[in-house]
Amino acid sequence: MQATKPTHVRYLILLMLFLVTTINYADRATIAIAGSSLQKDLGIDAVTLGYIFSAFGWAYVAGQIPGGWLLDRFGSKKVYALSIFTWSLFTVLQGYVGEFGMSTAIVALFMLRFLVGLAEAPSFPGNARIVAAWFPTAERGTASAIFNSAQYFATVLFAPLMGWIVYSFGWQHVFIVMGVIGIIFSGIWLKVIHSPRQHPMINEAEFKHIADNGGMVDMDQDKGKGKKVDGPKWDYIRQLLTNRMMLGVYLGQYCINGITYFFLTWFPVYLVQERGMTILKAGFIASLPAICGFIGGVLGGVISDYLLRKGHSLTFARKAPIIAGLLVSSSIVACNYVDVEWMVVGFMALAFFGKGVGALGWAVVSDTSPKQIAGLSGGLFNTFGNIASITTPIVIGYIISSTGSFKWALVFVGCNALVAVFSYLVIVGPIKRVVLKEPPVGGPETHNKLSQAHS
Repeated sequence: MQATKPTHVRYLILLMLFLVTTINYADRATIAIAGSSLQKDLGIDAVTLGYIFSAFGWAYVAGQIPGGWLLDRFGSKKVYALSIFTWSLFTVLQGYVGEFGMSTAIVALFMLRFLVGLAEAPSFPGNARIVAAWFPTAERGTASAIFNSAQYFATVLFAPLMGWIVYSFGWQHVFIVMGVIGIIFSGIWLKVIHSPRQHPMINEAEFKHIADNGGMVDMDQDKGKGKKVDGPKWDYIRQLLTNRMMLGVYLGQYCINGITYFFLTWFPVYLVQERGMTILKAGFIASLPAICGFIGGVLGGVISDYLLRKGHSLTFARKAPIIAGLLVSSSIVACNYVDVEWMVVGFMALAFFGKGVGALGWAVVSDTSPKQIAGLSGGLFNTFGNIASITTPIVIGYIISSTGSFKWALVFVGCNALVAVFSYLVIVGPIKRVVLKEPPVGGPETHNKLSQAHS
């Protein structure tokens, strides 16, 4: 493991995170692309479709803390591989719900979406753990932004493809094609992913660069062999939940995900039903805002790390792109005041670009998570963030049902952006690494006050 020039294995790891997150979000979005066709075939209304959209979110939220615990207990590689395989299998099975009667098909579809959500639960906490292990602090914003931007790339790459599949072959085939891709990728993951100390391709120079500059290289050493599994972890969660900075970050992520889940669920339906597009055209049009979101997502991380390297505080470097981006994202409301198709798409693209720039929550999690519970901390963050995956589709479903249009739904989405800005401006305060207090040995009560130290 000796060489003068460092290897760059961490970029291969980042590529894997980008690809798996692309597949992850494509599998979430299958239901949105198939949504209008599903409504016709199964005879369901907007409220029922909203609940089906939300099924993923119920399980995804419920699985976050257990998923984070599994990652901390058994390591990122094995838990994530199992996660990829199982969510892909459940995606394939959704293609066969049409074989049942109408009411059974609706229940089966809800349950399978629920199981996809449960299986995907460890994915983003796993991403955050792997970035924290493989990347120095000053590279972490860009790395986190790149894997997070895969959610937009998924739409760019797969929305036109999935729209074409639905148009040409029927909605069932979307689920089968996307699920098979994920099953194949789970095998590739097991071959390529290792911890920094155990990776066969890394040399000493790269390992030292990562370890000396803030990378938590030994996070996954000897996972599964130790005896200390539970102990104070529930108290650790209590400490995180009583920390003002973390609560502000959680609220911000909830609102940011509210914007995300509009685009993942109702946006193609909006294009078809409110703007009169075919599903084929909607698939292609949906990719345009996603391209802007992808560019914004990468740009946000690059700007944040640039500010950090130029000597700005971690707090300023992370908050400035988040606040500016989300202010731009609130422009989605302007779609209510234009009728020309290209202007609608333009404002959607601008809103998604701003949301991309501001979506630095996972970089903040990598900066703030305590070393001993990095997975659990990411799981808690994602629990709060993805409550929006439940509420957003349902709230928008009721808004459409009661008003007959998407106008107030877009206002609702814009308000999410403004609340996130408020959270980072007023609630979060300085961004620092959380340092947990261990419970006193032998004492029945704990005085676990949360202390913090700069990352």
